[in-house]
Amino acid sequence: MLDWIRWLGLSLIVIALDQLSKWQIVKGLSGESEVEIASFFNLVLLYNKGAAFSFLNDAGGWQKFLFIFIAMTASVLILFLLKKHSGEILFSAALAFILGGALGNLLDRIRMGHVVDFLDFHIADHHFPAFNLADSAITLGAALLILDNFRKGKS
Repeated sequence: MLDWIRWLGLSLIVIALDQLSKWQIVKGLSGESEVEIASFFNLVLLYNKGAAFSFLNDAGGWQKFLFIFIAMTASVLILFLLKKHSGEILFSAALAFILGGALGNLLDRIRMGHVVDFLDFHIADHHFPAFNLADSAITLGAALLILDNFRKGKS
């Protein structure tokens, strides 16, 4: 009956890793603009007031409340789906990753008014928009949802 609670544990792990990594980056890169790790990867410290790819980053502040509302609404929906489908392992794992990522970024928005991004992948001078572990968890969750959908379609 309470199988869905185990999926919340996965979400909590995602939140903890996300928040710990952001705390370390803010603490460690406070005076530096970037640290080269490899020829294609840097650690940077960026504050994103927008959404993915800095969408609405310069909107003037109202976007914070929009993104908080979206994250809270999505989290409630995900909790409902987790309770209803907790026995579907791939589907529930996907939702747990998305929930953890959404809540990790939500905590940033509530506490600081922005999201901390720090992973900077690039090819030569062409940089992919910086992101964080919460964004990675959301992306992984979305990929797992697609995989789950393909698997269900073939059975």
